[in-house]
Amino acid sequence: MRIAVDAMGGDTGPRVVVPGAIDAAKARPGELKLILIGREEEIRPLLGDVDPSWVEIVHATENIEMNEPPAQAIRSKKDSSIGVALRLIREGRADAMVSAGNTGAVVAGSLLTLGRLHGVSRPAISTLWPNKQRGAVVLDVGANHECTPKNLVQFAIMGSVFARYHAGVERPRVGLLNIGEEKSKGNDLVRESHGLLEKDPRIHFVGNVEGRDVFDGAADVVVCDGFVGNVILKFSESIYSFLAHLVKDEIRRGVMAKAGALLMKPAFGSVRARLDYAEYGGAPLLGVKGVVIISHGKSSRRAIRNAILVAAKAVNANLNRHIEEQFNPGIPHAVEVR
Repeated sequence: MRIAVDAMGGDTGPRVVVPGAIDAAKARPGELKLILIGREEEIRPLLGDVDPSWVEIVHATENIEMNEPPAQAIRSKKDSSIGVALRLIREGRADAMVSAGNTGAVVAGSLLTLGRLHGVSRPAISTLWPNKQRGAVVLDVGANHECTPKNLVQFAIMGSVFARYHAGVERPRVGLLNIGEEKSKGNDLVRESHGLLEKDPRIHFVGNVEGRDVFDGAADVVVCDGFVGNVILKFSESIYSFLAHLVKDEIRRGVMAKAGALLMKPAFGSVRARLDYAEYGGAPLLGVKGVVIISHGKSSRRAIRNAILVAAKAVNANLNRHIEEQFNPGIPHAVEVR
């Protein structure tokens, strides 16, 4: 499996991305071929003792910075690491790509270079969210700041497919993020979306869910527009660091607290693994003609490793084929999510 990796992406660039990519290759020895894209002179010294057959470097002279206008940058910087990675997918030279770079540029570039899956009006960024049960797929978390009810219905369908074929949830429950459980609550978008969602046979709709319900596990798929989704995503990412700060502050207060912390260390490690976004690696951009994984700009080495493994799992699961089956019932062997 050939995974194109934007080696220049993220706040730290190759010095974190390249070791993380190598960790992924070592986790799946002989199964992954990494195509590291960026400035060769910066990438090659970081390869270490990795098996040469596992890695290929594709030189790209340009990099899209995090603060650049996405659409303009993807059009003007033809030799950017993001643009080159997407072209490799379009040309059939890569099965997926992973980038911790400019999210807007990845989304815009995916639309311009790969296009949408047949029947999909807008792609959506989805993320796996920890909760009291088995976790939830939340989308959209940033690709579309303004949406229509039709968009939210499509997000629900794509999220259900992702939950079923990637997360292993046989009959995903779909909730619509709102300010209350009642059908009459919310703005025009969510009220109209509610009516469409409960009528669609492809969706196992369980009604409105509130913010607190996401962590309680009231739904396996939570649907919202990209503006709201991005706000709650950034808020949730801050929870782990805030809790860690509180715990460390209390531990410093006394000997008994320090002794208790030593005994609780395994439990703290488990909580960290469940809350830290690095464990989930990256967020798939669902609805485009290719497997595209978007990672956090501050991704650690572990986050990059896990993002690449997410990409490999999505390719193995034939995720895009299953999504297209939902939007094109004439395709043979279409499978209903419900």
